[in-house]
Amino acid sequence: MVEMRRHRVLLAAVLAATALQITGGAVADAAPPPGACHDPEPTRPQVREQPWAQQVLDPQRAWPHSRGSGVLVAVVDSGVDADHPQLRRPGKVLPGRDFYLTGALPGAFDCVSHGTGVAGIIAADQVPGVGFHGVAPDAAILPVRISDRDVGDRGESLRIDPQVVANGIRYAADQGAKVINLSLAGPDDYPAIRGAVAYAVAKDVLVVAAAGNAQRDASAELPSYPAAYDGVLGVGAVDIDGARMSGSQIGRYVDLVAPGEKVLATTRVDGHTYVDGTSFAAPFVAGTAALVRAAWPRLTAPEVAQRLMATASPARGGATGDGYGAGLVDPYRAVTDGLDLDNPAALPAHVPQPLDQARLDRIAWEQGTADVAKWLTIAAAGVVVLAAAMAVVLPRGRRRRWRAGRARSLPAEPAAVEPPEQIFLIADR
Repeated sequence: MVEMRRHRVLLAAVLAATALQITGGAVADAAPPPGACHDPEPTRPQVREQPWAQQVLDPQRAWPHSRGSGVLVAVVDSGVDADHPQLRRPGKVLPGRDFYLTGALPGAFDCVSHGTGVAGIIAADQVPGVGFHGVAPDAAILPVRISDRDVGDRGESLRIDPQVVANGIRYAADQGAKVINLSLAGPDDYPAIRGAVAYAVAKDVLVVAAAGNAQRDASAELPSYPAAYDGVLGVGAVDIDGARMSGSQIGRYVDLVAPGEKVLATTRVDGHTYVDGTSFAAPFVAGTAALVRAAWPRLTAPEVAQRLMATASPARGGATGDGYGAGLVDPYRAVTDGLDLDNPAALPAHVPQPLDQARLDRIAWEQGTADVAKWLTIAAAGVVVLAAAMAVVLPRGRRRRWRAGRARSLPAEPAAVEPPEQIFLIADR
């Protein structure tokens, strides 16, 4: 029954795409094909205030040094609405691909706003009168559609086909993505997804994944995939006070945290909404990774991950706090630590100064005067010593009428007293 419904949706989508080609396109380029969305998310209003997450992370500080230019970030999610005002700049959102509906549909449309929200946090442009913007506005987005309502509002996996997810990850790696954002999590280790992640990691892709939202208390570590796979950067969520968001999972797979509670995100068509979940914390890290990969293009994916963790701001739990990883991602430090931010100052031209002959003559005279004074002092001291010696010798010479004197004879040494020979007495036996 499900397959029949999906085939009917696919047929309607293909017919709609053909009709758009014939008519030249009477609707927005990224509008969902008719029948593709069985329960589309309603339109949301624009929010003009600057959200707290952008204020706390302040990625604009890093923009003079990197805006993510030249870095392709894959959003493996519910698609991306490329017609959103903050995502419609030419070249920002690529056509991508839809793996959820079989066929040759692009991934640049979204029925539920989940992927559009993730893409906006990563790379939304600034527009007049709106405080929201992405972390890396010059990064390009590759939309890879792998779900419709199979991703819950908080990013948890509901009924996603593991093979579809794996196909999307492999496609993103083959398209040259340098960062892949996986805002999904589940307790099961699927070999297909594990293999696809390993494939992407082997191609030097930095894979960023949500840690999950299933934590009920802090008593135990819950499994979470794909965050727990080797080479994946797992991201937990914090609130405006920096505390772990209720539900953000705790485990060794949590490498970093980012804003994830009541954060603002873009929605399909044109608007914004406040959302919760590690799904929306992960793209703050993915966007920061794009900034780093643009600023430091020679770094490998593991080196980028290490840099993101090494430059994180301390979190409540400290460096080893459960659920906080290395701390709160810091876009500015991640880009600028070790970067020479100042242009080298030009050395002043060397202008030789003319010799001051009068000064040199004065120095030579002063040096000569000092030498003469030193030798006169030595001579005067010698005269004093000689006079003292004469004062002792002359009176004695006159008394003896200058006859030679005799030295007193040495006293005779006392005769040595030798001890008597010792006689050893041996007692008779």
